[in-house]
Amino acid sequence: MNERIVADPGICGGEPCVKGTRIPVKVVLSHLAAGETSSELIANFPSLQDADIRACLEFASYLAAERVA
Repeated sequence: MNERIVADPGICGGEPCVKGTRIPVKVVLSHLAAGETSSELIANFPSLQDADIRACLEFASYLAAERVA
């Protein structure tokens, strides 16, 4: 779906992560939900970029749009 989000069974048990890192999407989203800013996230996770954070939000939006049977 997004070139910045990958799911590899050999990395973090296959959880969706930011490409080139071991930072799961859910970690980025939980920090944002707790009120952390993008700048704070990048300070805490220097390998992240603004585009990675936006990709995590886009990924979450995509999953939220899925219909539950």
